[in-house]
Amino acid sequence: MADKVYRLGCDIGGTFTDFVLLNDQTGEIKTYKCLTTPRDPSDAVEHGIREMEKKTSGFVENLDEVIHGTTLVINSIIERKGAKTGLITTKGFRDVLEIGRSIRYSTYDVFAEFPKPLIPRHLRFEVDERIRSDGSILKPLDPEEATRVVRTLLKKGIESIAVCLINSFENPAHERMLKEIIEKEAPRISVSISFQVLPQIKEYERTSTTVTNAYVKPLTGRYLSKLAGRLEAIGFKGKLFIMLSSGGVTSVETAAEFPVRIIESGPTAAVIAGQYYGRLFNISEMFCFDMGGTTAKSCLIQKGVASVVPTFEVGRVQRFMKGSGLTIQVPVVDLMEIGAGGGSIAKVGRMGTLQVGPESSGAEPGPICYGIGGMDPCVTDADLLLGYLDESYFLGGEMKLDREAARRGVEEKVAKPLGVSTLQAIWGIHDLINETMAAAAKTHIAEKGGNPKIVTIVAFGGAGPVHAYGLAKKLGAPRLLVPPNAGVGSALGFFTAPRAFDLLRSHKVSLTAADFNEIEKIFKELESEATQILQKEASEDNNHPRKQRSPSERVRFERSLDMRFVGQGSETNVPVSEKDFTGMKKEEVRRLFDEVYEKLYGRTYPDSEVEFINFKVRASLPERLLHLPRIGQKGQSLDEAMKGKRSAYSPIARDFISYTVYDRYKLSPKAKFPGPAIIEEKESTVIVGEDGSISVDDFGFLWIDLKGE
Repeated sequence: MADKVYRLGCDIGGTFTDFVLLNDQTGEIKTYKCLTTPRDPSDAVEHGIREMEKKTSGFVENLDEVIHGTTLVINSIIERKGAKTGLITTKGFRDVLEIGRSIRYSTYDVFAEFPKPLIPRHLRFEVDERIRSDGSILKPLDPEEATRVVRTLLKKGIESIAVCLINSFENPAHERMLKEIIEKEAPRISVSISFQVLPQIKEYERTSTTVTNAYVKPLTGRYLSKLAGRLEAIGFKGKLFIMLSSGGVTSVETAAEFPVRIIESGPTAAVIAGQYYGRLFNISEMFCFDMGGTTAKSCLIQKGVASVVPTFEVGRVQRFMKGSGLTIQVPVVDLMEIGAGGGSIAKVGRMGTLQVGPESSGAEPGPICYGIGGMDPCVTDADLLLGYLDESYFLGGEMKLDREAARRGVEEKVAKPLGVSTLQAIWGIHDLINETMAAAAKTHIAEKGGNPKIVTIVAFGGAGPVHAYGLAKKLGAPRLLVPPNAGVGSALGFFTAPRAFDLLRSHKVSLTAADFNEIEKIFKELESEATQILQKEASEDNNHPRKQRSPSERVRFERSLDMRFVGQGSETNVPVSEKDFTGMKKEEVRRLFDEVYEKLYGRTYPDSEVEFINFKVRASLPERLLHLPRIGQKGQSLDEAMKGKRSAYSPIARDFISYTVYDRYKLSPKAKFPGPAIIEEKESTVIVGEDGSISVDDFGFLWIDLKGE
């Protein structure tokens, strides 16, 4: 049988589902984009594949793998559509989900609301057991009591059970006993125990994460099983992978077991693609900007690496206010989310001023110009009326836009209520969303110690290239990079992500008292567990005609430590080498900690004792490199790529001016031309003002230099 040469990336967003088909032999890339089907996301997946097969006949049977990113998990949490879940915890800890960290996210707001726990109090039960902080048993778990608690929960009709006992990260014996009892009493019930989901210190975060995993586990399992079945029914016989929030990909089996790790599955991929491009072109400081139909996500990439943070929040009561959501303690790429997308709704706020977002029209009913039921003017409507979009070439002409309906909507719901002209209204919508994104981006970059005036902005998403020029101007960034197929950048980013999984274990001990042999044992246990998780992926890869190696040999490990000064409330992550920990000296570990701490905070305290909190391992398999195809010489002159002229708004001239429109697919390498320009491809449109200059490289990337103020 011939080698399977295709890989398919599929990213389900809030508005569109994106597809990228890669031929690993030739480097050829084909794309497709269709509206997301919120009621059943797998409908759009099957529809997209069938449509792509009309243009690439028979590719499904030659598909090696499908890599999938989905918003299903985060949506089920936000919309509270998960399973009816019960919690079993230690006596005295029944209310930890409500108590949290006892911190008010808005100090002076007496009406501040907090998210309701995923499990109501009447489904949270206690068992009278206790394990000390050193792992020794203070009070044994009574199997009869545990069995009664499990049976009580089952009588209440729960579909999933979360188990989180105090200090189980040091000794999971009681959690394992409970799991055995649950499996005996109800073999088919879904179970999540904290020692497997998050064996980490800090009771609230561990309970919240384990509960979230249990809440979405049945739904995720059913969806992934259904998706795999639908793919199989249309002839797919390869391997299905799922994108992790941390920037790696994992098997569908692992994703079904730990769905809490794929909450930020889709948005992460664009950042991983940006990181790949940064290394390819040796760009150390990059601001990755991905704007779709519902939200805009961004990330600062420094020294070629996107940072990964250990915690994030979902389902915030106040969407952009830290502390108002459910805390999830799993590794995730450090993304900044802004309620800004093509579907962001424009309206007159309570104060009588223009407001754009964060509410979105989504895929249903969408912006007015889509003509599928939307009645509220959105950012896409304004972009169309500004001349930035061609109503006859949206999605390559597959979706016609209604310009007049968009105009009527903006006039009736924005211009007239504000008492301004239609032009002022549509430019106000476009400029305000850019200002909102720029303000958030400046804060994000400053928090990471970056400088917006030296970063290269790389734009992804259907709306990203339309707004990237305006964003760059507001940030003062000197350069903008728009990759080929930027409109499906997340789906393309799946191909640059490694098979990877992150594990950690908490063990609190001071550096002075630490036994490095014991620490090395912890690291080895984590590496062994990670190897087992990646075993299937490694075995699958060995089926390919590449260098054959045993799965355990091919796994690469990255170790790190969470350390802090004794008595401190937060930790500092310290990367350590892969070598045997028993060979390290305590003075060397202390030096590593002081270097990281001083870089972050400007000084350190050499006379203060430090302690270990968490031991972390990131395990990954070798990446299957994405070989970008060169675009080749497509024409001798730039005139062949010109589609004509179009009147579009210029913020510099403060009026409509003539923009030259280019067909991106006909641009030749080394082509150079000035703005004002509009460069069109099927999935996105690039806007460049009259103070920008564009050049095309051998791979078809657009490099846009902006004149400084």
